[in-house]
Amino acid sequence: MKEYPWYEIVVSDAWLSQGDFFESCPVLVPRTVIDRDVEVAVANVEEYDVVVMSQSCDLEYRKLNIVLVCPVWSLNEFGEKSSYFKGSRGKEALRRGHLPGYHLLNKCELEGFQKDYSVVDFRNVYGVPFDFLFEISKQKGHRLRLLPPYREHLSQAFARFFMRVGLPSDIPSFE
Repeated sequence: MKEYPWYEIVVSDAWLSQGDFFESCPVLVPRTVIDRDVEVAVANVEEYDVVVMSQSCDLEYRKLNIVLVCPVWSLNEFGEKSSYFKGSRGKEALRRGHLPGYHLLNKCELEGFQKDYSVVDFRNVYGVPFDFLFEISKQKGHRLRLLPPYREHLSQAFARFFMRVGLPSDIPSFE
């Protein structure tokens, strides 16, 4: 069976693509209470390791001004947030895709970019201005990019999370 690499390293000024990773990406998080009469709203700047979720074709043809990103946590960090993910049951549920709000990515062993298993958090989505993110990419140097078919698998998991529909009344069980 042919091996398909999960990741590649791209140069700093390579065009943005879905599946690009950015470490310590600043995102603006508005404060809980916003006074609409004030010209400048107050927000907190938080930094997250993120992966780009916007479609590559929209990025390439500049069809958007805001790039969607999701936080990425190492599996160990994720386990610190919830002990369920420290055990094999939680890790296996992630691996099988049974938790629609999260997506597990494989380890990376590329020189200088080594990392353990990662969890993408779809429950927290942020918008980062395109030009701002592109400037960050040029300043930070080389970056990691998720490759097909794993990038498409991530995108599909993201879509499944957002397309969930809760029915007011379900069909009764046949048991």
